[in-house]
Amino acid sequence: MNQYANIFQGTAFSSQSPKEVRVLQDHLFCINAQGMIEKIISPEHKDYQKIIQEFQDQENFNRLPEGQYFLPGFIDLHVHAPQWAQAGIALDIPLYEWLGHYTFPLEAKFSDLDFAQTVYEDLVGTLLANGSTTVQYFATFHKKSSYMLAEICAKKGQRGLVGKVVMDDPEANPEFCRDQSAESALQDTESFILAVQDLNRSTKQGVYPVVTPRFIPSCTDKVLKGLGKLAAKYDTHIQSHCSESDWAHGTVIDRFGKHDAFALNDFGLLSDKSVMAHCNFLDDDDAALFARTGTAIAHSPISNAYFANSVLPVAHLKSLGVEIGLDTDLSGGFSPSLYDNIKQAVMSSRMLEDGVNPALPAEERGVTGSRITVNEAFYLATAGGGESLSLPIGRLETDYAWDVQIIDTKTPAAKLPIFDKNEPLESIFQKILYLTRPENIQEVWVQGEKVHKRK
Repeated sequence: MNQYANIFQGTAFSSQSPKEVRVLQDHLFCINAQGMIEKIISPEHKDYQKIIQEFQDQENFNRLPEGQYFLPGFIDLHVHAPQWAQAGIALDIPLYEWLGHYTFPLEAKFSDLDFAQTVYEDLVGTLLANGSTTVQYFATFHKKSSYMLAEICAKKGQRGLVGKVVMDDPEANPEFCRDQSAESALQDTESFILAVQDLNRSTKQGVYPVVTPRFIPSCTDKVLKGLGKLAAKYDTHIQSHCSESDWAHGTVIDRFGKHDAFALNDFGLLSDKSVMAHCNFLDDDDAALFARTGTAIAHSPISNAYFANSVLPVAHLKSLGVEIGLDTDLSGGFSPSLYDNIKQAVMSSRMLEDGVNPALPAEERGVTGSRITVNEAFYLATAGGGESLSLPIGRLETDYAWDVQIIDTKTPAAKLPIFDKNEPLESIFQKILYLTRPENIQEVWVQGEKVHKRK
């Protein structure tokens, strides 16, 4: 038993299925030197007391005090890293205006490596403090500062999937915020992929390059075709936006005579390593294509409320076999917390089911069967994210990475309303999801390493 790098004792919550949460009460979690969960031992197991006796006086034995619980680290599938500097600004204007007036001028500043480092250091630390152990990032079209973001993830211990954004169409992007040509965009992307893959070899938790066309309206056909070839050549993850809003969805139909999903697939950009953000306007044929190719959806419930002109039909798309995870979509979503997006995912699904126009009769107002539970939203933020990225993360199970957040329900700054010591653990779990603030997140571990401790 000396092979364990760490032993943790405490109560944990982890998704057993999309609708069922498994409660692991007072279990032992045995973590090996690679940061993987090698064994989980229940109090009834014959080795339980033996391991406690052997390890309890050692530094690598970690017992949770009363009122603290383990949750899997959250997996944020879609973050615009440079936009952290404008979070909370101008969310009341149309998407196209927001991009042109605020976002593109900000992203152009990331040619300044000092500015980029200041923003990215703060962002990665903030997301870790909010329990996000794995994050998939859009950086900017600048190769150097995009690579810097991967370096910061590696240094701070966050599992980062980082994309150098490609946006080369001179008719769709301002000159100050775009790749200068399809050729230069593809050359920079290839060298970025190779550099991040090299960095990954010395990074325990993993950092990964992501082929990242911003979205079809910002890219030429030549660059989209070339990016598909690069993704296949280097077996990389892929990300983009897909059918987000009326404007974005309609623009692609006008250009290609087909939906985003089929256009992206034609360019080789849909695979089991692809995650497409938003996807609010997918139809059933699009969803079938996603399911067939293994492409996942990054669900952005807060951002969608501002910019997507609709609510993502999560329950329907899941019923069609589409993988779905959760994201913050900073800064289209104002909050760096997936706890906030878990809540919004539940609320938005209820609004879709019940409808929002009181002028219509109740039976015509909504879409039956659309609501999801908080258990399902938790699944999206954890296990669903791991499945979307095809990585062994998001669950507290053997052979999964020890990526956890330790939640303190008794912290003086944000005490949860738990007054009955016999309150069911299932009720405590729901209170954690609805009421946790960063003050409650005492520690965060990634791949068996402590990467955040609340002061």
